[in-house]
Amino acid sequence: MKTKPFCVSALALCVIALVACAAPTPTATPTPIREFVVIAGGDTQNGCNAAAKQTASLLDTFPSDTLILHSGDMTDKGTPNEFNDCYGLTWGRHKSQHRPVPGNHDYDTPGASGYWEYFGALAGTRDQGYYSFNLGAWHIVALNSEIDHSASSAQVQWLKTDLAANPSQCILAYWHNPRFSSGAHGSDPSVAPFWDALNAARADVVFHGHEHNYERFAKQNPSGEPDANGIREFVIGTGGGRLFGLRTALPTSEVRDGITYGIGKFTLRAGSYDWQFVPVAGGTFTDSGTTQCNPKPSR
Repeated sequence: MKTKPFCVSALALCVIALVACAAPTPTATPTPIREFVVIAGGDTQNGCNAAAKQTASLLDTFPSDTLILHSGDMTDKGTPNEFNDCYGLTWGRHKSQHRPVPGNHDYDTPGASGYWEYFGALAGTRDQGYYSFNLGAWHIVALNSEIDHSASSAQVQWLKTDLAANPSQCILAYWHNPRFSSGAHGSDPSVAPFWDALNAARADVVFHGHEHNYERFAKQNPSGEPDANGIREFVIGTGGGRLFGLRTALPTSEVRDGITYGIGKFTLRAGSYDWQFVPVAGGTFTDSGTTQCNPKPSR
């Protein structure tokens, strides 16, 4: 008689153990890949003018860890005084956030010495100025259109190697002179080796300055023809220099504006990106949209 309570208790314990073992294990919630916002713009010119001060005020509204991708022509002549006494007081308030490339005006000082001295390691290896880095699910490539960028150049060979080492990510690239443009300077065929290498890697978006206007293109191939897996190009040269007019639109040009100062804003996500043109106070022109990243070529 004394054993019955023991047997009942043991049975109860077994039942409890079976229930506990059968209970489902909670599935861990995957950590989402963080999205990143980057500011894109260029052609601030001397950095002291009223328009540069207006666009710099837009930068003040973003968090302090937002990267600023400047596509060149920070100054008129590239002198140390312009960088320190003008640019440094406007866009340069956020110098540590910069990931710049130089423009032709920055090379008006021999060897772009004012540019290199101002930005230091932020601009990559001195006298090269091309570099890359990863940002979340994106690979970002900064290129220098002011030095040798022929198909056989060290820079283009580096670009091909760099892209091959990052085969599965979304890709954004930027340099100063636009490959395609409906602006005053027009398209620059000399930078075709950049475009060819990026197109082969199924890059997603490129942006430039040089033209003092805003222009967005449809996805296109190296010949400037529509291509669903091509590169979407933006010209965002509206940082503060005197604005240029626009010429006859190229066939793949989708949106253009030549009278509004502002900056570009890209929101980079895993597999897609948003774009937005943000005008200065009082500006009414804007542009926005979203695009999926291109499928990457099989290796």
